[in-house]
Amino acid sequence: MFKAIVINKDEQGYRAQLQQLEEAALPAGEVKVDVLYSTLNYKDGLAITGKGPVVRSFPMVPGIDFAGCVTESATPDFKVGDLVLLNGWGVGEGHWGGLAQRASVRADWLIPLPKGFTAKQALAIGTAGYTAMLCIMALQKHGTKPSDGEVLVTGAAGGVGSFAVSLLSKLGFTVVASTGRLDEADYLKKLGANEIIDRASLSAPGKPLAKERWAAVVDSVGSHTLANACAQTKSDGAVAACGLAQGMDFPSSVAPFILRGVTLYGINSVTVPRAKRIAAYEQLSQLVDLNTLDEISKEISLQDAITYADQLMAGNVRGRVIVDVNQ
Repeated sequence: MFKAIVINKDEQGYRAQLQQLEEAALPAGEVKVDVLYSTLNYKDGLAITGKGPVVRSFPMVPGIDFAGCVTESATPDFKVGDLVLLNGWGVGEGHWGGLAQRASVRADWLIPLPKGFTAKQALAIGTAGYTAMLCIMALQKHGTKPSDGEVLVTGAAGGVGSFAVSLLSKLGFTVVASTGRLDEADYLKKLGANEIIDRASLSAPGKPLAKERWAAVVDSVGSHTLANACAQTKSDGAVAACGLAQGMDFPSSVAPFILRGVTLYGINSVTVPRAKRIAAYEQLSQLVDLNTLDEISKEISLQDAITYADQLMAGNVRGRVIVDVNQ
């Protein structure tokens, strides 16, 4: 038997509950894992609360991240006792995820636990930190340099935003953090933000083109915020978009792209090939201050994850939430 958060949708309605399950309930997979840690991401919040159409089949165990120890393997890629990490690949949506004490998944969804990190540290980074790194890798590929000017990070007090602020600062960029929680200013400055601005300055409908300010942008918000960020990006600048906290719409025009040569990079963290995942974690191992992880993350138990999902959707959770599934 093992504990798991299980989401059901039937005549009794949509609900998430902590349950005891038998090992035989696990879905088919080449590798079975004893999960050590999972996390609570925005997508997990949508799944657990039912506030977004994330879950594609029922019953479903949420949790788009996990780290754990291999207990069974039908592939030479992994052996019993290996520590492994999973981010994305649709787990917690179409395949049972990490908010459980056991998991069974495809081998090509896993990577070895990155060198330099414990399982807990890897999950403190999780999909949020890994996605932030993918955004920054897109800006690096674009050729963005610290001397080019300010870089805007939207949704800065969230998981992706917190890591983007910290990583960009470590790389020498001047970071402007946009947040709706101005009481988190000290937290964001501690992470490396040079300036804090109110998200209200970006979240309302704006002009197709505005005064140029940003050399680059990391956006996890979408909607009018992303549109305004693009409108304010300097000529030949770059915007990396990875989220939709404000909305999935993009109420913009082609003006920033054809009149200023702005490039919009879409960041998909879910199905990134293994080599690129490993490259992202190699950079993270060089840039992440392990002491900063304590600032960015908070640890909770599996039974608390449902309550925290509500708080996450209400915008009352900062940084990362690590879930000790065995607590």
